[in-house]
Parts: sequence; structure tokens; C-alpha cells
Amino acid sequence: MTPPEHLTVQGPEDILGFIPHSLGYWPADSLVAMTLQGKSLGATLRLDLPGPEVLADPKKFACTVRDYLRADHQADASLLVFFTNEGWTDACPGAVQTYTGLLASLQAVLGAAGMPVRDAWYVGDSYWRDAYCADESCCPLPGRPISDIRDSRLNAEMVYRGSSVGPAPENQCSAPGAVPAESIARLQAAEAAWMVPLELRRGSRAQFEALLDTWELLFRTGQCPADPLIVGFVRATLRVPAWRDAVLVMAAAGRSAASAGADQFGIFDAGCQLAPVRPRAAGCQEAAADTGIAAAGPVPDGAVPRRAAGDGATVPGYGEILLGLDPPKPDWNSMNNLDRVLEQLAPGGGQAAAAALSGRGWISWCRGRGSYAAAHLGRALDEAPGYRLAELLLELVRRGTLCGWAARKETAWQKFGHDAA
Repeated sequence: MTPPEHLTVQGPEDILGFIPHSLGYWPADSLVAMTLQGKSLGATLRLDLPGPEVLADPKKFACTVRDYLRADHQADASLLVFFTNEGWTDACPGAVQTYTGLLASLQAVLGAAGMPVRDAWYVGDSYWRDAYCADESCCPLPGRPISDIRDSRLNAEMVYRGSSVGPAPENQCSAPGAVPAESIARLQAAEAAWMVPLELRRGSRAQFEALLDTWELLFRTGQCPADPLIVGFVRATLRVPAWRDAVLVMAAAGRSAASAGADQFGIFDAGCQLAPVRPRAAGCQEAAADTGIAAAGPVPDGAVPRRAAGDGATVPGYGEILLGLDPPKPDWNSMNNLDRVLEQLAPGGGQAAAAALSGRGWISWCRGRGSYAAAHLGRALDEAPGYRLAELLLELVRRGTLCGWAARKETAWQKFGHDAA
């Protein structure tokens, strides 16, 4: 994720004040590395600070940082920030600092990679300090007050633009919203009721297109109706893996890709001729008055998009889309709205919650926000141990694999709605 246009950095306080907005939270016990493209800030990377064993020989860790930063192909320099209260606040001149060796290794590795470290700082709860400055007239010990950062001009401008700094991902994503037990019970009952007709229609092309109709409406608003009958239906559709994947693919690459990919995987059964069902409140016809379930008209077989898009271009496959390799740029607006909807669907637990949280983890990974992705995916596995999509995505996050879109400046998610300067 890169900073928006027209933000002027006047000093280190502005750079340090931008980092929590870039990450979405104030980091702790972390190394934050930022790329520079000339005089412009580039990508932001956060890693947990290593322990004593790694610090004893930090070259491998430094190479990991280098490999991440290389995703910004236009980077020509870098900045480093150590967010910690340990190992640098000793007021005694010449005292041995915990991260001196790591900083030296990072300087050597990044310099050799064409991204020399231009500046580095230590930031704690109460003070911050230039990692290179030993002149107490400008860098007093133990450091300058942290209020310099919190009150910086750039921090104030980010707040004015609507940006906020929340709790760390493990705290922000750890507890579901407060939903009354009675509401949860109604939601679970509606979901269970929907699973009966939907299970009979797993192979139905018409049902597949009907559920995509419902999800398309949700993509436009980012808001799931409060009606438990509708929420139960939407949650139930996520319990079918092929449908869940189609929802993710459609958000990123459009309906043609979702339909063509489903065709490619052979999920349809030509013998399944049951009329599709969906909540009547979702805009369907001929609702059953007692159940609120509507029967939608069948979709003619020839009306379903195939492998080619309307302009003759090849529609990307599910694998390419889920890894962020295609299309060239995803529909970030639909993905952002999907994230909001999935957040509303997570309360209620079970397989549907695991699917919703896995979807949020995937979107966070696509945004380049590994800490948030890991938090969502961890919650998904708490809801449904062994949930396969969560396990696969979490493995990508832990291996440090970047989503293809996040690795390219021109396609990366822009939290602030602007391209980088």
C-alpha cells in the first residue's frame, strides 16, 4: 500500500506519523521498512522484530526484508523504523544497543540490492530517536517526545482526510461484534432452513446464477440487509465451496469470470432442473408467503457466459484470480464492499463464519496487509478447525508470498483512494 498524492513530508515526524495510517494501527515490537522512489514514499512493510537467535546472525532476516521490498520495482532507497521500547533507550552514551547488528546487516543487504538505507529511527511508547545521530544537541537522550509524531502536520492531514488508526489486528479481529443470542439463534435457524433446498441445487446452473444476482446487489452497497432470512440465505451460499470461490472471483474480476470458471471446473449437473430459490426480499418473483422463499425463473443454458468475455478477451481462471495474477487490476470497490458484507456475516459461527473470515483474510492478503490476513484466517480456523481455504491462505501469508496485485504499484490497493505520488 502506498501513500496518496499531494502529501508533503517535511521531516521524520511526518514519515513516522504516516506509518500507523498506512498499516491501520500503531505497530509494536516491529520492524517497519519503507521503500523510496526518488523523493516519494513507496510501499510499507511490517515484520515482527526477531529474537536473540536471529539477532546473533541477522543476515538471513535482512535478506527476507530485501526480498519483500524488491516487489517495489521502482524503489531506489529505503527507510527503517524499529518500533520497540527495548534495546535503545539507555541514556548512557556508547551503550551497546540491541539492534545495532541488525541495522548494520540491513544496511549492507539493502545497499547491495540498490535500496540503500537513507534513514533509520527507533520509536517507543514515550520517545523516538534517530538511529544514526549521536549529537545530543539535536538528538537528546533518551529521545524526543512521542507527541512530536502524534501531533505532526502529516498525521493531522491524514485524520482530516478521514484516515484513522485502530487497534492491532490481533485485537481488532479477535472478537465478534456484540450480537444478541436471540438474533444469532434466528440467523442460524434461517441458515439451516436454506441449506435444505440449496443442497438439492448444488449442481444447478440456474441456482448458481440466482445466487450471483443476490451477491451482485451486495457488492454495490457493501451492506447486508438486517432481515435474518436474507442473511441466512447469503451465509448458506458461502457453505458451498464452489459458490464461495465464485463470490470472491466475481468481486475481483466480474461475473463473466465467476461463471466461466464454474463451467471450467464442471460444477453444473445438466440433470438438475429444479427452479432456483432465493429470498423474495432480494427482488425475486413468486414468493411463498409462509417461507419468504422465491422461485426464480430458469436460466437458459445458452445465456450463461463462457470462457470468453464480451470483447473477445480471455476470461482469467479462478487460480490466477485468487493469486492476484489476473486480471491486470481487480475491482477494488467491489472487493472493499465484499469485505464489509463478510464482516456482517461472520457473527453466527460455524462453516459460514469460517468462509466469511477466510474471504476477509483473502481480501486483506490481496491488499498486502499480512497481519490482518493472518488474524482473520486464524479466527476462521477457530470457527472450523481444518477449514481448507483458511489453511491454504495462511500458509501463503506465513511463507511471505505476496499477492500479485499487492506486488505491483500500479495495481496495489490504495487505502486513501489515490495513486502514489
